[in-house]
Amino acid sequence: MYLVEKNPGIKSDLGVAVAKKLAKRAVDRNKLKRMIREHVRNAQLAAPIGDVVMKLKKPIGRETRGKLRKKEQVIMRAQITALI
Repeated sequence: MYLVEKNPGIKSDLGVAVAKKLAKRAVDRNKLKRMIREHVRNAQLAAPIGDVVMKLKKPIGRETRGKLRKKEQVIMRAQITALI
């Protein structure tokens, strides 16, 4: 995750990158992007954090043949929350 300081009067931007190589199924990539957007919006409501760019670095769901299961979702949410 990369953060840029908030400039007064300028709307914050969000960038999300989830490569096909790291999350095979489009359903899972889209779910990850929705989770990230949700957490960033909630964090910005509490305190403006400026521009945010998030990029997935490791493959998800190795034990589940690339599928994002409930267990992986919980882990991802915890990691996103810790970053913000």
